[in-house]
Amino acid sequence: MELKAVRLEIPEGGNIIVGQCHFIKTVEDLYEAIVNTVPQMKFGIAFNEASGACLTRLEGNDEDLKALACRNAQAIGAGHTFVIALREGYPINVLGRIKEVPEVCSIFCATANPVEVIVAETEQGRGVLGVVDGSSPKGVEDEAGRAWRHELLRKIGYKR
Repeated sequence: MELKAVRLEIPEGGNIIVGQCHFIKTVEDLYEAIVNTVPQMKFGIAFNEASGACLTRLEGNDEDLKALACRNAQAIGAGHTFVIALREGYPINVLGRIKEVPEVCSIFCATANPVEVIVAETEQGRGVLGVVDGSSPKGVEDEAGRAWRHELLRKIGYKR
């Protein structure tokens, strides 16, 4: 077995979501979950099949984001893995609905940070072990940090 760290592309001004699922209709169900939750969100979805033709299936409403999601999914190269690239919204807006899609098994990350996917490669294929999302902590929040967090969440509308 060989371990690899695969660095993903993050869309400029956007986010990605990486997860695992189990059925070919996932790509269409994820499309419906997103567009029915945040219709104005721009996104692309790529889903790696794990059997049959073993193709990367694509959906979305933005060609650039579809292409970016495809590049990321193919770089990961693991079956039953999906990548969503999005703009004009945040993962927090759609994660609940994505988790409700019956074929979704798990979410590895939802981030705008630099991210690496840790992939194990065997004779059979590839599987995702986890992700490295962003940087390691550099300290513990103090009162100034707490005040900054409190103000930011209210400024962007997530708290009152």
